Amino acid sequence: MNTKYIDLINQTFDFPQEEFKVDSKKQLHFHDINTMELAEKFGTPLKFTYLPKISENIQNAKGWFKEAMRKNKYKAKYHYCYCTKSSHFKHVLEEALSNDIHIETSSAVDIDIVENLKKSGKISDKTFILCNGFKRDEYIQKIQVLVNGGHKNCIPIIDNYEEIDLLTNGLRKKINIGIRIASEEEPKFEFYTSRLGIGYKNIVDFYRRDIKENKKVNLKMLHFFINTGIKDNAYYWNELSKCLKVYINLKRICPTLDSLNIGGGFPIKNSLAFDYDYQYMIDEIISQIKIACDEAEVKVPHIFTEFGSYTVGESGGALYKVLYQKKQNDRERWNMINSSFITTLPDSWAINKRFVMLPLNRWNDNYERVLLGGLTCDSDDYYNSEQHINAIYMPAYKEEKPLYIGFFNTGAYQETIGGYGGLQHCLIPQPKHIIISKNDEGKLEYKVFKEKQTASDFLKILGYE
Repeated sequence: MNTKYIDLINQTFDFPQEEFKVDSKKQLHFHDINTMELAEKFGTPLKFTYLPKISENIQNAKGWFKEAMRKNKYKAKYHYCYCTKSSHFKHVLEEALSNDIHIETSSAVDIDIVENLKKSGKISDKTFILCNGFKRDEYIQKIQVLVNGGHKNCIPIIDNYEEIDLLTNGLRKKINIGIRIASEEEPKFEFYTSRLGIGYKNIVDFYRRDIKENKKVNLKMLHFFINTGIKDNAYYWNELSKCLKVYINLKRICPTLDSLNIGGGFPIKNSLAFDYDYQYMIDEIISQIKIACDEAEVKVPHIFTEFGSYTVGESGGALYKVLYQKKQNDRERWNMINSSFITTLPDSWAINKRFVMLPLNRWNDNYERVLLGGLTCDSDDYYNSEQHINAIYMPAYKEEKPLYIGFFNTGAYQETIGGYGGLQHCLIPQPKHIIISKNDEGKLEYKVFKEKQTASDFLKILGYE
């Protein structure tokens, strides 16, 4: 019988994979990183960011769009924007921007980050800054400062009928704007139409009423985004078709309109069984846009995307040690990790999100079915399902042979949602965070970004010091 953990993986998935392999010591490698050596060098729990993966994904997407436009004889430009809310960290932004991309913002503080990046020379006035979100005083004022300061490629995306007047009051020059479409959500959603943007049927009338004769604004962009992301299903293609009808109707009466923003929503790998044909999807999207525009005899738009999770998600990881195994009954074995899922991987608790989860060592040992529990006293602090259909299989727990596990592709949203550097549930400390890069010779370099939180950090926040 094949009872070793490595046998389980080999017979369940195509393995090894591009970013995952196991060496002769039966230790896991993630890209060029020996994860067990990383855990031993810096200790666990540990968060890390592998910067080269950010650039790799950006360049892949640029290549796919370039090929799709060539194949479809699509005569317009493609602009890759990074959705900053996925991860605002300086090291993430600087790595992403090294690939000649643009930025999408969602709140007032984002504009402060933009100004900081401009001062450091990472972006210029030619960089597109697409300002999404529901805008009120502070956000609007900072957009106005950015535009008045000469940033000609700042494009606020109008979310509601009041925003044009709010944005233009105080501006000294004409600005380019976009309009976000309020897409209709999938039937399983609790609501029918997105709270963001303006309804399909109202956009043309909105343009005629508030924009066409407005000497303060030019409409340049139509913004289309679906909450469930870019998927090869009838729902996505139907919503894209409706979006293209709006674009064509607007283009016929609005000569300044020349760009279509198809939003974000590229999926990332959350299982060893992940399968998604990026090139096919991009080919099909570009083809659909071109066919619709050619039939309507309107010029095809420049394409913008705002990839967030896709940009940074697959660059992150979290490593833990199994401290102890609790046998609560005849069937359930709880492997207790040395941290908390609620605090370090909040999406696993809040929205039942799954990540790629694998042991770092002991791949040649027998395996067993387990549940994973965190350190807090909260009953929801657990991770209980994985690619093996509502079960987790791990090398069998042995007190004398420590087991380490890793969660991979965790680089989007987890730090900001978890309240990085602030209070954590049950005051479980934020782990040490490592930044991993490559030097000019292709060798890995490690930098400690943040040390593990201390009791003193918590006491200061709570007012005890």
